[in-house]
Amino acid sequence: MTSDVPGAGVRQATAADAPTVGRLLHDFNTEFDTPTPSAQDFAARFGELLGRGDVLVLLADHGDEAVGMACLTLRPTPYGQGPLAELEELYVVPGLRGQGIGSALITAVLKRVRARDAIEMRINVDEIDTDARRFYERHGFASTVPGTGSRMLCYLRELDEGRPMPGTPPEPTGYPGHNDA
Repeated sequence: MTSDVPGAGVRQATAADAPTVGRLLHDFNTEFDTPTPSAQDFAARFGELLGRGDVLVLLADHGDEAVGMACLTLRPTPYGQGPLAELEELYVVPGLRGQGIGSALITAVLKRVRARDAIEMRINVDEIDTDARRFYERHGFASTVPGTGSRMLCYLRELDEGRPMPGTPPEPTGYPGHNDA
Protein backbone atom coordinates (compact mmCIF):
# COMPACT_ATOMS: atom_id res chain seq x y z
CA MET A 1 0.00 0.00 0.00
CA THR A 2 1.19 3.50 -0.79
CA SER A 3 0.24 6.93 0.52
CA ASP A 4 1.79 10.12 1.85
CA VAL A 5 -0.78 10.15 4.65
CA PRO A 6 0.40 8.52 7.89
CA GLY A 7 -1.60 5.34 8.44
CA ALA A 8 -3.24 5.46 4.99
CA GLY A 9 -2.63 3.11 2.08
CA VAL A 10 -4.04 2.41 -1.36
CA ARG A 11 -4.90 -1.10 -2.52
CA GLN A 12 -6.89 -2.79 -5.26
CA ALA A 13 -10.40 -3.79 -4.22
CA THR A 14 -11.46 -7.43 -4.43
CA ALA A 15 -14.91 -9.01 -4.58
CA ALA A 16 -14.84 -9.17 -0.77
CA ASP A 17 -14.73 -5.35 -0.76
CA ALA A 18 -17.97 -4.97 -2.75
CA PRO A 19 -20.04 -3.88 0.30
CA THR A 20 -17.40 -1.27 1.21
CA VAL A 21 -17.21 0.08 -2.33
CA GLY A 22 -21.01 0.16 -2.49
CA ARG A 23 -21.21 2.11 0.77
CA LEU A 24 -18.59 4.64 -0.33
CA LEU A 25 -20.27 5.26 -3.69
CA HIS A 26 -23.67 5.59 -2.02
CA ASP A 27 -22.21 8.05 0.52
CA PHE A 28 -20.65 10.06 -2.32
CA ASN A 29 -23.92 10.34 -4.23
CA THR A 30 -25.89 11.12 -1.07
CA GLU A 31 -23.43 13.85 -0.06
CA PHE A 32 -23.97 15.62 -3.38
CA ASP A 33 -27.77 15.05 -3.48
CA THR A 34 -27.50 12.79 -6.52
CA PRO A 35 -30.24 10.18 -7.02
CA THR A 36 -28.62 6.91 -6.07
CA PRO A 37 -29.22 3.21 -5.75
CA SER A 38 -28.89 1.86 -2.22
CA ALA A 39 -25.51 0.85 -0.83
CA GLN A 40 -26.73 -2.76 -1.04
CA ASP A 41 -27.63 -2.39 -4.74
CA PHE A 42 -24.20 -0.90 -5.42
CA ALA A 43 -22.57 -3.73 -3.44
CA ALA A 44 -24.34 -6.30 -5.60
CA ARG A 45 -23.24 -4.50 -8.76
CA PHE A 46 -19.62 -4.25 -7.58
CA GLY A 47 -19.77 -7.94 -6.66
CA GLU A 48 -20.12 -8.51 -10.42
CA LEU A 49 -17.78 -5.75 -11.61
CA LEU A 50 -14.78 -6.42 -9.38
CA GLY A 51 -14.06 -9.71 -11.12
CA ARG A 52 -13.78 -8.11 -14.56
CA GLY A 53 -10.48 -7.22 -16.18
CA ASP A 54 -11.85 -3.97 -17.60
CA VAL A 55 -12.88 -2.55 -14.21
CA LEU A 56 -10.40 -1.32 -11.62
CA VAL A 57 -11.37 -0.13 -8.15
CA LEU A 58 -8.81 1.15 -5.68
CA LEU A 59 -9.49 1.75 -2.00
CA ALA A 60 -7.70 4.12 0.34
CA ASP A 61 -7.51 2.67 3.83
CA HIS A 62 -6.89 4.69 6.98
CA GLY A 63 -6.30 2.31 9.83
CA ASP A 64 -8.84 -0.49 9.45
CA GLU A 65 -11.34 1.60 7.49
CA ALA A 66 -11.71 2.35 3.79
CA VAL A 67 -12.00 6.14 3.53
CA GLY A 68 -11.70 6.69 -0.21
CA MET A 69 -12.17 4.98 -3.52
CA ALA A 70 -11.44 5.35 -7.21
CA CYS A 71 -13.40 3.43 -9.82
CA LEU A 72 -12.15 3.12 -13.41
CA THR A 73 -13.27 1.38 -16.54
CA LEU A 74 -11.02 0.48 -19.46
CA ARG A 75 -12.19 0.11 -23.03
CA PRO A 76 -10.63 -0.46 -26.42
CA THR A 77 -10.12 2.51 -28.70
CA PRO A 78 -9.22 2.78 -32.38
CA TYR A 79 -6.52 5.34 -31.51
CA GLY A 80 -3.98 2.94 -30.05
CA GLN A 81 -3.20 -0.58 -28.91
CA GLY A 82 -3.78 0.20 -25.25
CA PRO A 83 -7.13 0.93 -23.66
CA LEU A 84 -8.73 4.26 -22.89
CA ALA A 85 -9.20 4.62 -19.13
CA GLU A 86 -12.20 6.46 -17.71
CA LEU A 87 -12.23 7.53 -14.08
CA GLU A 88 -15.86 6.93 -13.20
CA GLU A 89 -15.65 8.10 -9.59
CA LEU A 90 -13.09 9.29 -7.05
CA TYR A 91 -14.25 9.90 -3.49
CA VAL A 92 -12.69 10.63 -0.11
CA VAL A 93 -14.82 10.90 3.02
CA PRO A 94 -15.36 14.56 3.97
CA GLY A 95 -13.48 14.52 7.29
CA LEU A 96 -10.23 13.36 5.65
CA ARG A 97 -10.15 15.56 2.56
CA GLY A 98 -7.16 17.81 2.06
CA GLN A 99 -4.77 15.29 3.63
CA GLY A 100 -3.39 13.71 0.46
CA ILE A 101 -5.68 10.69 0.23
CA GLY A 102 -7.20 11.80 -3.09
CA SER A 103 -3.70 12.48 -4.42
CA ALA A 104 -2.57 9.02 -3.30
CA LEU A 105 -5.56 7.50 -5.11
CA ILE A 106 -5.02 9.41 -8.37
CA THR A 107 -1.28 8.64 -8.28
CA ALA A 108 -2.00 4.93 -7.82
CA VAL A 109 -4.66 5.04 -10.54
CA LEU A 110 -2.24 6.60 -13.03
CA LYS A 111 0.42 4.03 -12.18
CA ARG A 112 -2.02 1.14 -12.69
CA VAL A 113 -3.45 2.36 -16.01
CA ARG A 114 0.03 3.10 -17.36
CA ALA A 115 1.00 -0.47 -16.45
CA ARG A 116 -1.94 -1.60 -18.60
CA ASP A 117 -0.63 0.53 -21.51
CA ALA A 118 -3.62 2.89 -21.44
CA ILE A 119 -3.21 5.68 -23.98
CA GLU A 120 -5.19 8.31 -22.06
CA MET A 121 -7.44 8.78 -19.08
CA ARG A 122 -10.69 10.71 -19.12
CA ILE A 123 -12.62 12.25 -16.27
CA ASN A 124 -15.97 14.04 -16.37
CA VAL A 125 -16.29 16.82 -13.81
CA ASP A 126 -19.26 19.10 -13.19
CA GLU A 127 -18.41 22.63 -14.29
CA ILE A 128 -19.51 24.10 -10.95
CA ASP A 129 -17.31 21.68 -8.95
CA THR A 130 -14.30 24.00 -8.78
CA ASP A 131 -12.60 21.98 -6.03
CA ALA A 132 -12.60 18.81 -8.16
CA ARG A 133 -11.49 20.75 -11.23
CA ARG A 134 -8.55 22.26 -9.33
CA PHE A 135 -7.64 18.83 -7.94
CA TYR A 136 -7.50 17.20 -11.38
CA GLU A 137 -5.68 20.16 -12.94
CA ARG A 138 -3.05 19.91 -10.17
CA HIS A 139 -2.55 16.32 -11.27
CA GLY A 140 -2.01 17.17 -14.94
CA PHE A 141 -5.52 16.88 -16.38
CA ALA A 142 -6.88 19.56 -18.71
CA SER A 143 -10.29 20.57 -20.03
CA THR A 144 -8.77 21.58 -23.36
CA VAL A 145 -7.60 19.57 -26.36
CA PRO A 146 -3.83 19.10 -26.18
CA GLY A 147 -2.03 21.24 -28.74
CA THR A 148 -5.05 23.34 -29.68
CA GLY A 149 -6.34 24.86 -26.45
CA SER A 150 -9.88 24.18 -27.70
CA ARG A 151 -12.28 23.55 -24.81
CA MET A 152 -13.59 19.96 -24.49
CA LEU A 153 -17.19 19.21 -23.61
CA CYS A 154 -18.92 16.02 -22.57
CA TYR A 155 -22.40 15.32 -23.88
CA LEU A 156 -24.66 12.81 -22.18
CA ARG A 157 -27.93 11.18 -23.04
CA GLU A 158 -29.55 8.72 -20.69
CA LEU A 159 -30.70 5.65 -22.56
CA ASP A 160 -32.91 4.14 -19.89
CA GLU A 161 -35.51 6.89 -20.09
CA GLY A 162 -38.58 6.06 -18.08
CA ARG A 163 -36.86 3.39 -15.99
CA PRO A 164 -36.07 4.48 -12.44
CA MET A 165 -32.62 3.81 -11.05
CA PRO A 166 -32.65 0.91 -8.54
CA GLY A 167 -33.59 2.22 -5.12
CA THR A 168 -35.19 5.40 -6.50
CA PRO A 169 -38.73 6.02 -5.22
CA PRO A 170 -41.43 6.20 -7.90
CA GLU A 171 -42.62 9.60 -9.08
CA PRO A 172 -45.67 10.79 -7.12
CA THR A 173 -49.01 10.94 -8.92
CA GLY A 174 -52.29 12.57 -8.08
CA TYR A 175 -50.83 15.87 -6.92
CA PRO A 176 -52.55 19.17 -7.82
CA GLY A 177 -52.17 20.03 -11.48
CA HIS A 178 -51.27 16.44 -12.43
CA ASN A 179 -53.56 14.75 -14.89
CA ASP A 180 -53.53 10.95 -14.61
CA ALA A 181 -55.74 10.54 -17.68
